[in-house]
Amino acid sequence: MIKTQFISLLMFLCSWTYVSADLVDFSDSWTEQRFSLFSGNEFETSGKTLRIGSDGTVSIFWSRLPATLWDSDQARWDWEVMSSVPPTDLTLKGGDDRNLSVYFIFMPKTSIPKANAKLTDLLGNNSARVLMYVWGGKHMPGEILPTPYLNELGRTLILRPAGAGQASERVNLKTDFQRAFGAEPTHLIGIAISADSDDTDTQIRALISNLHIEKAR
Repeated sequence: MIKTQFISLLMFLCSWTYVSADLVDFSDSWTEQRFSLFSGNEFETSGKTLRIGSDGTVSIFWSRLPATLWDSDQARWDWEVMSSVPPTDLTLKGGDDRNLSVYFIFMPKTSIPKANAKLTDLLGNNSARVLMYVWGGKHMPGEILPTPYLNELGRTLILRPAGAGQASERVNLKTDFQRAFGAEPTHLIGIAISADSDDTDTQIRALISNLHIEKAR
């Protein structure tokens, strides 16, 4: 009886998919990319938590990933919005405010810029592809939308519409990349987080924590 139970337990454990996970530290090697010299969001880092304040502003906080994480294909995180922008049309250039966006930047190894390249260098590379998971807009969760600035290089994936609240997310980057671009993903070389309130001149108070980048084996 004991032997049978042991074999059953072993088979159950072997049926699990092993996942290696790395917790992202927001205090390490992150840089703000501003689009205006005099205007940007407030990013407050504290280890595994990033707090964001946006007062009629927009900017992006980003980091390149070490080569050891380039093959990652899943991610998970917690986020909370305390003060929200109104619902907007995220396909409209100049009117696409949203509370939070989490960018996952993919690129072939042969096209990866030098280590000192700016985020704009990556996003302007025709070999780049960007999955942008969004809390905001007037769209339905699960929708995949074109981006008004990245054109064919990026896709917006709606996780939650505009509004306050808190939630935990888990995404399959490989599956979503295939759905968004109709191809296999290249290498995950960077992550970025933004808040955008400049078009509606409103206020965002939000945070992201416990961001893990994972590789299913």
